[in-house]
Amino acid sequence: MANNDSIRPYGDKQPVFDKRYLEMARIWAENSYCRRRKVGALIVKGRMIISDGYNGTPAGFENVCEDENNVTKAYVLHAEANAITKVAKSNNSSEDSTLYVTTSPCIECAKLIIQSGIRRVVYCNRYRITDGLDLLKRAGIDLVYIDPENDIYEQQ
Repeated sequence: MANNDSIRPYGDKQPVFDKRYLEMARIWAENSYCRRRKVGALIVKGRMIISDGYNGTPAGFENVCEDENNVTKAYVLHAEANAITKVAKSNNSSEDSTLYVTTSPCIECAKLIIQSGIRRVVYCNRYRITDGLDLLKRAGIDLVYIDPENDIYEQQ
């Protein structure tokens, strides 16, 4: 288990940096081709960004996320899954890292987060289904909700 210094390397300034990294994830979400919801994610270990991701289709597929009825295609990857699998392809490890994601994780992404060793999740949009957050809490993952418009920083 990581100590607080490794997963909160900025000490008293951690909330300021959490907001900045989350803003970067919000900008990264704009890379998504999805029309219904654009989601971005960054994985930060220590003081270094080790991965990024946004929701979209697998590599080599057409960049169309929704079908003709505006339903998300089953094979679209979530931003968290893209960031975690990108780490898996690199020489980095996500052990004791922080995931910054623009929408709270679903149950499937929560399982990936737990298995990848990520210790903190910082997010800004609450999804209507909370089973992913519930699983992360059960696993002891530190959760932080940030509402940048209303200047809310809430450790859960």
